[in-house]
Amino acid sequence: MTPVPALPPQAAWHDTGTRVFCRAARADGRWWVLRLNDFPEHPLHTLFIDAQVVGDIDDVPDTWRLRPGAALPALTASERAEVLALMSGLGPYGAELGAPCTGDWCTCTLLTDEYAARLDRKA
Repeated sequence: MTPVPALPPQAAWHDTGTRVFCRAARADGRWWVLRLNDFPEHPLHTLFIDAQVVGDIDDVPDTWRLRPGAALPALTASERAEVLALMSGLGPYGAELGAPCTGDWCTCTLLTDEYAARLDRKA
């Protein structure tokens, strides 16, 4: 998997309210976004910084302070809209390379911008 950069200490992860781009953090004016992929067909996550792919990761670094199952603060509505606009078209695995997955065994074809925008938690 890809070596990932350290999240700056002043940055904090937030819940985006979507199952596609599950976590986002604002660090040094840039959005770090984790896309949750269809595992095990694809790596568990793909990390983007300002919509530019950094790489695929199966295990988030401990230094990112993301404990499984731990509640995170939610993005504001305007932050969420900004993240979703930034990540437009990048829901399916491989979309960042211009080749979105259309595999028979995963859900990538469902990961449209409209699907990503659905609020999956109570506001």
